[in-house]
Amino acid sequence: MTAQGAGGGRAVITGIGMVAPGGIGRKAAWELLAAGRTATRRITLFDPAPFRSQVAAEVDFDPVANGLTVREARRMDRAAQFAVVCAREALSDSGVDLPGTEPDRVAVSLGSAVGCTMGLEEEYAVLSDGGRQWLVDHRYGVPQLYGYMAPSTLAVEVAREVGAEGPVALISTGCTSGLDAIGHGARLIEEGGADVVVAGATEAPLSPITSACFDAIRATTSNNADPEHASRPFDRERDGFVLGEGAAVLVLEDKRAAERRGAHVYAEIVGFAARSNAFHMTGLRPDGREMAEAITRALERARLDATAVDYINAHGSGTKQNDRHETAAFKRSLGEHARAVPVSSIKSMIGHSLGAIGSLEVAACALALEHQVVPPTANLLTPDPQCDLDYVPRVAREHRMDVVLSVGSGFGGFQSAMVLAGPGAVR
Repeated sequence: MTAQGAGGGRAVITGIGMVAPGGIGRKAAWELLAAGRTATRRITLFDPAPFRSQVAAEVDFDPVANGLTVREARRMDRAAQFAVVCAREALSDSGVDLPGTEPDRVAVSLGSAVGCTMGLEEEYAVLSDGGRQWLVDHRYGVPQLYGYMAPSTLAVEVAREVGAEGPVALISTGCTSGLDAIGHGARLIEEGGADVVVAGATEAPLSPITSACFDAIRATTSNNADPEHASRPFDRERDGFVLGEGAAVLVLEDKRAAERRGAHVYAEIVGFAARSNAFHMTGLRPDGREMAEAITRALERARLDATAVDYINAHGSGTKQNDRHETAAFKRSLGEHARAVPVSSIKSMIGHSLGAIGSLEVAACALALEHQVVPPTANLLTPDPQCDLDYVPRVAREHRMDVVLSVGSGFGGFQSAMVLAGPGAVR
């Protein structure tokens, strides 16, 4: 098999950092996924009683215990805290010599759908006296309030942490933000715009305003009595997705440079493509055409046939509309091979962390290639008859993999697909 990036040098993943529900750090996060454990529970970050959906996948996160100073924790929104902790782990894992790299050759590409939601909501509550004052009193605002209002602050915090003076971007494309941010980072490597890219996504959306928004459109589950089994992608009894939070950050380098320094390579990013359906903010056409086109284009960029795909990491949110749309997209893009390839959704275990989930899924794909294990779709007991592919129910599966496909679908009509290959699997 052959693959070639547009600019010559392919991007490889040499470092992974993760902050996930049920596991902080890539080792703990992978152990949870491989074991098929779920990290969903009744919300503890605020009182969920007034809301239709009262469950979420929360991260048990103490910023100081995870290496941030008290001042850093005070300055940063929770989403920024996640991102910085992940960046530190990823850089340590990669072993890349940042002090020996020109600062203007280091880039950051970070994704987030809703930015500093928690910081903004907390400050609004203070400034408006709990919502009682229509005109807020700015005198009670914290100095970093403007930073909470600008989502780019998240990327800036990571850039400050790693000393990046090259391109720094915040990618916000709804629930495909994480995939798109990594895709943008890979393109910077391919085009020669950077030697090292710190890429990924972060999200800390678990707040009353987020719950109210998703309650209004009835997108989230109402299975409050059984949080552990509330996230049920592709299952006939599913009733919506489970909100989550978390982050994943990767270190991307040019393949040749990584090989010269003897770096451990988790995976190569051999293809990426994105499409929009120009159709509806939340609706999806049932034929899956736009996602199928993204998949096909990503495979074309990788110069791989559909039959090369050994595993699909699905968007798998747990809504009937999305699960059926995705199933149709796999059949449309992969043909009969769609019935032969295992598919799974890690959202069944760690929930849907909006813009961050794509980066967590790419990290999971890289680790799946590393361990040759497909994480399961937890809680899949009674498959939806219209979702008739191999969704790896409940138990992880050892499986020979050279090429994996990860896809995302986001509000606004965003559809993204990324193809990763194990080291040396493609030429």
